[in-house]
Amino acid sequence: MTRRDTRPRHRASAGRSAVAAACLVLASACSQTVSGDPRPEPAALTATAPASAPAIVRAPGDLVLPPERFPEPYVAVVLPPEAVAQAAPDLTGIQPGSKVDPGGCLPPAQDYGPESTAMVIGTDNAGRATISVEVTRSAPDLGEYRTYLTECSQVDATVRGITSTVSTVLGDDPAIAVDGAETLALTRTVDSGRGSGGMTQSMAARIAQIEDVRVTVTYLSFDAAPPDADNLDLVFREAVDFAARP
Repeated sequence: MTRRDTRPRHRASAGRSAVAAACLVLASACSQTVSGDPRPEPAALTATAPASAPAIVRAPGDLVLPPERFPEPYVAVVLPPEAVAQAAPDLTGIQPGSKVDPGGCLPPAQDYGPESTAMVIGTDNAGRATISVEVTRSAPDLGEYRTYLTECSQVDATVRGITSTVSTVLGDDPAIAVDGAETLALTRTVDSGRGSGGMTQSMAARIAQIEDVRVTVTYLSFDAAPPDADNLDLVFREAVDFAARP
């Protein structure tokens, strides 16, 4: 994939996808943090089975962090399968069906069905922010995604006549206490529209991959304020620990 950064960036007027805004009102019950001990053995991604039987592959819904493990003030809910296909692409900043510049910078294809993807979203209603946990099974090597992010660090994405500029910066790889896990971190802004009609989304994400299971934890807000890094890191550790548990 060849990245072309020489073309000027254009932003069209009008707002953003309603999906991200809808994530802010999904919560329905309070939750609290329950601490967990680090689990160093990722082999737990397959359930124990008799020696004569094949290993049982656990679905993403069994690996995603439960809502009650989210810290205050994030009130969390499990997204139903039909909502995952709407919410997950929104975290990339590029909606399905978009035309992108540079060409070839559409996000990697992903199966959003319940056998491949599960999501939980926690909402801070006062702060108009969310922390989401997404678990994907049969994910390709994390190095491939790192290459995509490097080559497509700034993308203009146009859908339904609205152009958004998606800018992604890789950070230091986060450390986790799970043997064999790969990790990466990123920050992302999505600017759409201009002037008083414009909108900015800010994201910070932590990603871990254990064998073919990818855990992505994303903080999203609708302003340029710094992310809630403490709770983002807490949920990331909890989410990875839960996915790797026996």
